Amino acid sequence: MSSARAKPYYDSVRSQWKAMDELVQVIRYRDLLWQLVRRDVLTRYKRSVLGVVWTMLNPLGMMIVLSVAFSQLFSATRAYPAYVLSGIVAWTFFAQTTTSSMIQMVWGSALLNRIYLPRSIFVTSAIGTGLVNLGLSLIPLALVMVATGVPLRATILFLPVSVALLTMFSLGVALLLSTLAVYFPDVAEMYQIGLTAWMYLTPIIYPEEILPQAARPWILGLNPMYHLISMFRLPLYEGSLPSLGEFALAAGVAALALLIGWFAFTEKMDEFAYRA
Repeated sequence: MSSARAKPYYDSVRSQWKAMDELVQVIRYRDLLWQLVRRDVLTRYKRSVLGVVWTMLNPLGMMIVLSVAFSQLFSATRAYPAYVLSGIVAWTFFAQTTTSSMIQMVWGSALLNRIYLPRSIFVTSAIGTGLVNLGLSLIPLALVMVATGVPLRATILFLPVSVALLTMFSLGVALLLSTLAVYFPDVAEMYQIGLTAWMYLTPIIYPEEILPQAARPWILGLNPMYHLISMFRLPLYEGSLPSLGEFALAAGVAALALLIGWFAFTEKMDEFAYRA
């Protein structure tokens, strides 16, 4: 009888606080999380001649195209290739992880009625894969900065904080989108349209100074990715640390997105198996 009680089992109603219970389960299944990230990285480059080098060449190629197209238009921007690449690297992490998380969640939902897994494991694995790609993308960014005369200053040590905030925000958005995608598969297609518009509303390929003064509070102030990309650019391109107000705003945006996404996801996660 005692052995029967000791046998582990999963009861979907055992926890009154699903959000905390899901976090505990993700930590318990961290080995599976690692294997999913490893699988995604290896599968992506399995048949590629250049392998992981493509992760570095992709943002670098986009930077070259944008520099050729806009360097004369934005000639007043110091070291424009470094400016645009620093924005592309941060934006690519956000775009890839949020898009991949929806695909992973819809694909993984079919497994949930067969075996028990933490529902958020598929989303968090997409974020983990994105962090690996982000780390690789920092190599060409550093080379471009040196080549264009942007020194690598001690402020680069703040970069892990910037990446942590960007990761929090991306995870929150990814969880919210994945929840919607399970119920409405068209969300993934609609998101690509919104993502393109969002990118052009964010100062990635153009300096924010070109925006009309009256429009900046709306286009920049209400744009969460503007604050997070600025937090990413400051220690690298600008060589400065954010002010307390800038940091508090970016941290607040990231934390709020994560809380909303996590609670929305965990409230609906028990229904995912029946929506596959």
